Amino acid sequence: MNEYRRKTPEELLQSIAGLHRGKLKVYIGAFTGSGKTYHMLREGHELLQQGIDVVYCAVTTSARPETKQQLEGLERIPSLKWMKKGSEMKDLDLNVILARNPEVVLTDGLAHRNQPGSARPSRLEDIKHLLANSISVIVTVNAIELEGARLLAKQRVELESADTVPDDVLATAHEVRLIDVSPETMLKRIGDGSLGSKIPAPLFSRGSLAILREIALRHMAEGVIGTLEKHREEEGLTGPSGVGERILVAAQYHWNGSIYVRRGHQIAKRLNGELTVVAFVKIGTRLTREAESFRQSMKKLCHKLNAPFSELPLQSRRKLSGQLLDYARSNQITRIVLGHSKQTRWQEWRSGSVIHSLLSKAIGIDLFIVADRTELDGERMLPVRNNEKPSSRYRRLSGPEIERKTQSIRRGRFKVYMGAAPGVGKTYAMLREGNSLLAEGVDIVIGLLETHGRKDTAEQIGGLSAIPQKRVDYRGTVLHEMNLEAILERHPEVVLVDELAHTNVPGSAYKKRYEAVQILLDSGISVISTMNVQHLESLNDAVAGAIGVRVRETVPDSILGGADEVVLIDAPPSLLRQRLKDGKIYAQEKVEQSLSHFFREVNLIALRELALREVADDVDERLEAWQRSGALRGPWRRKEVIGVFVSLDDQAESLIRRGFRIAHRLKANWHTIHIDTGVSKKQKEDQACIKSLQALAERLGGSFVLQSAPGARSVGREVVAAAKRLGCSQLVLGQPVRHWHRALGGRSIMRTVMADARSMDVLLVGRTSEK
Repeated sequence: MNEYRRKTPEELLQSIAGLHRGKLKVYIGAFTGSGKTYHMLREGHELLQQGIDVVYCAVTTSARPETKQQLEGLERIPSLKWMKKGSEMKDLDLNVILARNPEVVLTDGLAHRNQPGSARPSRLEDIKHLLANSISVIVTVNAIELEGARLLAKQRVELESADTVPDDVLATAHEVRLIDVSPETMLKRIGDGSLGSKIPAPLFSRGSLAILREIALRHMAEGVIGTLEKHREEEGLTGPSGVGERILVAAQYHWNGSIYVRRGHQIAKRLNGELTVVAFVKIGTRLTREAESFRQSMKKLCHKLNAPFSELPLQSRRKLSGQLLDYARSNQITRIVLGHSKQTRWQEWRSGSVIHSLLSKAIGIDLFIVADRTELDGERMLPVRNNEKPSSRYRRLSGPEIERKTQSIRRGRFKVYMGAAPGVGKTYAMLREGNSLLAEGVDIVIGLLETHGRKDTAEQIGGLSAIPQKRVDYRGTVLHEMNLEAILERHPEVVLVDELAHTNVPGSAYKKRYEAVQILLDSGISVISTMNVQHLESLNDAVAGAIGVRVRETVPDSILGGADEVVLIDAPPSLLRQRLKDGKIYAQEKVEQSLSHFFREVNLIALRELALREVADDVDERLEAWQRSGALRGPWRRKEVIGVFVSLDDQAESLIRRGFRIAHRLKANWHTIHIDTGVSKKQKEDQACIKSLQALAERLGGSFVLQSAPGARSVGREVVAAAKRLGCSQLVLGQPVRHWHRALGGRSIMRTVMADARSMDVLLVGRTSEK
């Protein structure tokens, strides 16, 4: 809407009504017992301290001590009780609530159905009535009670909710917050009886808990990405956000068309992206009988995969790349999937090459070229072989294997609280868990704590004792670091270590805090730590693209992958911005600058979406390790080896990180390949750059292959030769720079690779600009 247009009388009335309407906040949990009610009641106390009139009604504690304790001090409005199949049900007493007229009502069970014959059939309708009467509501709901997640939960874990609410209810909420809990924590709660006796049978399985948790995380992520696109549009930002994946398959009505669609579906599922399929048909040309048959089968396949299918008129072959890119950009596509060219170089010169044309234009969009496996072994179907050799359970373990297993038993447990941004409450949650463990008699201390002057966080220290920090003199300034030696000497059962990505003072025994944490774990000391999603090494480029900030302090993904538990602390952007304004995150002098830079709402939404997806991926990876058939994304059945070709340019580090993420998702080995032509005049600088790239690749768990070539024109051949020698099934390259003085060399490499690597999948990573 144009902000300068005068509003109509009807629009003015709607705006005024909106000012008087109550606000809705929803706490979502993956399952019963995740802590939704506890957090809702705790917020009720915070609002009460701010002078806001708060009451609660129809709240179920299930006799959980911590939750019952939160009821103390809050005013209760009795609920209307009735029996259903031997269980006591609680309806809201709307007449009493309206007569009392509080500012906020706390209640459980958004999906609750009222007693038959009630004025309104459901709690949702009751809540709508309260909101219309200027009463705000904070309510809880389980993810499987959302209509969109109900069917998936039923299919995956045979757990179905009798009552559900439409997904669009969340879109109308002022704020939605996920309470994330790991399966290990849930099983502990079930085991010690703190969740009561009415726990559904599927919740007694770690695998089932993980599936429900992943459903909740992904459901939240889908909602967040929709909000992100809306805010980007309002701010005039165009193109993909760089956070969520959207895959477009460009298919033909040919026998291999369905192969491309299935391959695109594999990619979309593995990357948790959306799949779209498009086919171009020449205007005025009638399809052959065979092509019509392929067309119908492709439509059925797209329907089965729930992938939108579009058929567009083909103007000419030379215009096809432009049409494809226009469609991709208008649909926020991040990756185009198509097949290798079947044309000879002469045919490409005469009628144009779609792939090479896309290469020169597809700024910010990746191209995935599906391998032509008929050239290699005559396959006409996607391979489903698994080349992994089954291990015999009767084989005697070798000495090194026994040592590794012994070390894993001695090693301490590692838990990480992850958040999307500073101020979400990671340290608060870590300290709260620390005090709970202390109350259970666990020997636990604080190894390093960063309160940043936050009063609420400092109050959570409670009875926890701290190991005095080490004083370090650096350039005339006294700084403080974690005292690793003192912790090792004290040797507690558990130590709390804040801010995992922190860089230590120059000259310290360990450059990064996570290195010291590894020493503690290897010494048999368990560690609970915190970090933000933007500090994860492989997400460095995604974060820079999404929020325009390049994070310098990073943690290798292997550190997070080695954690026994990863728990997300979720907080909506509106809550974070309010905490910032209230001085609860940074000092007041930093507030205005932070609000207009890092803490812009569109940035916080993007980081939240990244965090939700990253933890969901982590859950899926662990689930797949536990039970091969249990992962929502499904196992990647073909044995993959990834080759990443890098030049000494500004795209090299980004390509290595991309290669790692692909290999990590596919459970694949991966190699970084660099071809040294020996013609550069900057030998010293080049050697330093090569060492830096090698260090990055090895830090992320890959190998670095350095190979020589007689000149620039032979680079393409050497790349393909190295990839084949390494057994690569997928080759990853960067989009060439379009500068006129480099175009010839770049095009030569690409043309050679496209011609010689047709038996491999080729991923061409798009540049964010033409520079």
